[in-house]
Amino acid sequence: MADTMTTMSSDTPRTFDLDRLLRPRSIAIVGASPDRASIGGGVLANLELFQYSGDLHLVSRSRDEINGRPCVKTIGDLPKGVDVVILIVPQAAIGESVTACIEREVAGVIVYSSGFAEAGEEGRQQQDELAGICRNAGIAMLGPNCMGYTNYVDGIPLTFEPVDLRGVGERSRVAIVAQSGATAANIRFAMHSREIAVSYVIATGNEAVLAAEDLIAWLIEDKHNAVVAVYVEQVKNPQKFLSVARRARELGKPIVMLHPGSSERGKEAAQSHTGALAGDHATMQAAVRNEAVALVETTDELFDVAAILARYPLPPRGEAGIVTNSGAIRGLCFDFCERVGLPIATLSPEVREELTSLVPPYVHVDNPFDIGTTGFANPGIFGTSTAAMLKDPNVGIVFLSHAGGSPSMQIKKSDAIIPVAATAEKPVILNIIGDDYPLDPTFMKAVRDSGIPFFRSPERAMRAMAVVMNYAAALAATRDRAAEGARLRYTPAAGLVPEYEGKQILADLGIRIPKGALARTADEAVKIAAEIGYPVVIKAQAAELAHKSDVGGVIVNLADETAVRAAHEEMYANIATHKPGLALDGLLIEGMARQGLEMVVGAKRDQWGPTVLVGLGGVWIEALADARLLPADISRERAIEEIRKLKAAKLLGPFRGQPARDVEAIADVVVKLGALMRSTPEIVEVDINPLVVYGEGDGVLALDALFVVR
Repeated sequence: MADTMTTMSSDTPRTFDLDRLLRPRSIAIVGASPDRASIGGGVLANLELFQYSGDLHLVSRSRDEINGRPCVKTIGDLPKGVDVVILIVPQAAIGESVTACIEREVAGVIVYSSGFAEAGEEGRQQQDELAGICRNAGIAMLGPNCMGYTNYVDGIPLTFEPVDLRGVGERSRVAIVAQSGATAANIRFAMHSREIAVSYVIATGNEAVLAAEDLIAWLIEDKHNAVVAVYVEQVKNPQKFLSVARRARELGKPIVMLHPGSSERGKEAAQSHTGALAGDHATMQAAVRNEAVALVETTDELFDVAAILARYPLPPRGEAGIVTNSGAIRGLCFDFCERVGLPIATLSPEVREELTSLVPPYVHVDNPFDIGTTGFANPGIFGTSTAAMLKDPNVGIVFLSHAGGSPSMQIKKSDAIIPVAATAEKPVILNIIGDDYPLDPTFMKAVRDSGIPFFRSPERAMRAMAVVMNYAAALAATRDRAAEGARLRYTPAAGLVPEYEGKQILADLGIRIPKGALARTADEAVKIAAEIGYPVVIKAQAAELAHKSDVGGVIVNLADETAVRAAHEEMYANIATHKPGLALDGLLIEGMARQGLEMVVGAKRDQWGPTVLVGLGGVWIEALADARLLPADISRERAIEEIRKLKAAKLLGPFRGQPARDVEAIADVVVKLGALMRSTPEIVEVDINPLVVYGEGDGVLALDALFVVR
């Protein structure tokens, strides 16, 4: 494991020794107590339960000893160089206590106290001051407003909540990082209830100094950690998080993350809890999925996906193969898989033939594969059918959803399935229906000991499987990225870029724009129109005119010289009325475009980096909000796949007498804008709306272009 961890302050990077914080050989409890119901007493009781073998120092102003351990009166009485000091003091005394820790050369502190950034602006200022003190001194602070951590690997519980003594063994482990202490405990309970080993449970609270991404970076370097389960309400350093995600992917360590905030009220809740502003949730989703983070939407999915990936951290790309002994389950799987986006595989002829050989002639062979009553006479079919499904190259995950049957039948099922699953590289998921109806203890022990992800709800299993298959697809997609683009020949001035300059940028990228030019006089306008050919459109041009139509800045379908001259005069009058004093760069004269399907392709840059958006354009972008947010390095093939996932994708095919649209040309625009955003960081926003899409092979035409440059 790495010895140090670097986190970023607003000014300079600081280096902290997270080994000393999370694997301390010496600990001091400031505010120790013999009362197990108190915070200080709870921490001490946990350490004694785990039989912590390092040096343990107690600080208490009112006691000389606790449980036979001597106490000192102040932090100043501690020996120098203690690894971790737990500060159980009032919020108002935290700053003074941290200063005392600095004087004693303490490596890290844990602050449970609340009343900081989550309480309002005054608390935020106090937290920022405290963070600055720690950064300047190189003290790794966990918290404030946190519940500490439990290190199950070394037996170090630095939390006040009651924790049970658990071993970790040699099996793959789940590490837990959560900004919410209650959620951290909830994930721990879920893993332990499935007999899945937990290595670390770290509740980060307000993250004044150490953030989730710092701790994840440390955890993924432990070869025994198979998965990191993460709950965050905001990410302090998005670029570092993405870098950590890339490193986790290199190591084959999935990060499963639950990040609330997709709704407006969800954003408000995240802000009130962490005292931090929530970022753009959709942009975050696009960015983290692009780095193959398994993003989940519910706590159930967080538990279930972590359980699957703990056993199968590198699932292959593919679709679902399903084996059941219930016709009802077979029928429900079709509907539910479609609802959650879990595709059912089309079986290869070879696998279909093998499955046919396993059942009587009257059994219909398909996927989902319903073995019916065959298992009563031949229990081995539960294993042989699983093995056959695993052979299919189209299958990436196998789901076994069965009625349990008698205790003896349950054991026959596990005896048949476990040896097959033990050697499987593809995930094998087992579901015994019946909700909480008790199953045979011998069967349950065999299943738990085998590590097969086990469910009582088929719907929960399939939801989790959909996330796992999306994760597998994201892993594969990381090997399919668009190449870097060249920088622009010139970068426009900061601010809004006039349309005519923006269109020149598009033309330089190879994106088709209407024929046209900028006119500064009526005579120039007439000359340009004649060269283009009538009819034409004229548009007022100035950086301040982001929405030209609202001020009479667009006049269309001008048929001759007389109409152009009249429109020229009308245009300047409109601008003088709506924008008095605004000096126009001139008027853009363009040929009228023929009709096609209006779409929008845009891009933006924020703390998560650049992303590209594609969707229905014109007025539909606001009315229907049908758009896909894509990573800026998306490949052409992947862009085509994403465009075809639009709700209105039917409009891109032959529709009511209209030809199929040129989806490949749309994808080319997406890739070109993505390359531009990556090569030119000064550009913060692009909007091509509408992008008119013609029939297959006829390409696209950008009718408007808005660029924002910083």
